[in-house]
Amino acid sequence: MLDQRKKIVLNAIVRDYVATREPVGSKGIVERHKLGVSPATVRNDMSHLEEAGLIVQPHTSAGRIPTDAGYREFVDSIHDIKPLSIAERRAIEKVLTCAEDLDDVLERATRALARITGQVAIIQYPSLRRTVLRHVELVPLGQLRVLLIIITDEGRVEERTLTLNEPTTSENIATVRNIVNAQCVGKKLSDLDQALANVYADVPESTSNLAQTIGEMIVQVLAADSEEHVVVAGRKNLAQYDADFNGTMSDLLDILEEQVVLMRMLAPTQGGLAVQIGRENTEAKIDNASVVSTSYSGTNQSSVARLGIIGPTRMDYQRTMSGVHAVAKYLSDILSGTHESR
Repeated sequence: MLDQRKKIVLNAIVRDYVATREPVGSKGIVERHKLGVSPATVRNDMSHLEEAGLIVQPHTSAGRIPTDAGYREFVDSIHDIKPLSIAERRAIEKVLTCAEDLDDVLERATRALARITGQVAIIQYPSLRRTVLRHVELVPLGQLRVLLIIITDEGRVEERTLTLNEPTTSENIATVRNIVNAQCVGKKLSDLDQALANVYADVPESTSNLAQTIGEMIVQVLAADSEEHVVVAGRKNLAQYDADFNGTMSDLLDILEEQVVLMRMLAPTQGGLAVQIGRENTEAKIDNASVVSTSYSGTNQSSVARLGIIGPTRMDYQRTMSGVHAVAKYLSDILSGTHESR
């Protein structure tokens, strides 16, 4: 258990090392942070912190740098998420509110998060296994073709053009559309089998083949798109951190191409805002990286997916946590329809 002054000294070492990437000495701490004690006193505190495994001396006669445990102690001492500046909040709002659909929202949000944090940003798509149908639209394209439009509660839109085995009419298409919406709207993918069985029982016999074709395509589309995937932005931000990754940059770049690995890194055991530091990560190849992530919600205010950043352990955790939290809040508000211009 650290006393208050040792916590202050540790925090000073973390902040200075993040800012300069230079080992931090006792004299520099006293001068920059106005602790009101002598360098000798700070050196004594640093010795205790080193014994506790929170800092380390990389070279003889050099100052100290934080260890993973030191960063963890620092992060755990952050109790309040500092809000972004008014200009940053307005920039996020402007970018996201101009989006046209879910794909556009997520692309814009990922780029905004990468720009705010200066790290690689990752946003997971809402899974169609968890989202529900909001509306199904059928548009006649002639006697043998129909445009199927599927809209989920998270604003996701899927379109398919169907070629029918037999001619149909606009009236038949409207009948099937109404019954499909009556039975299927509000249902998850896992509940559609029973809902569609009700559709087939309700439609007139003359439209049974059409209803079967529509129902099979709805299931096919949602099942095909139910595999979770992520959007990634800000890879170029890594260029400034080559020295921090100490020769493992290529491993990180490889991981950024692996959707399953990225989703695993965004899914810590604890919910809410989470910080995984160095060796706490699930991927041993990047034990000098940190992941800051949180969840965002949708229409029903329940968690639908996660977003976050990947960067070096030497990062501005407070600012990064603020950025991740802010983008998740804006994204949740927009997807749930509760966003109001500020």
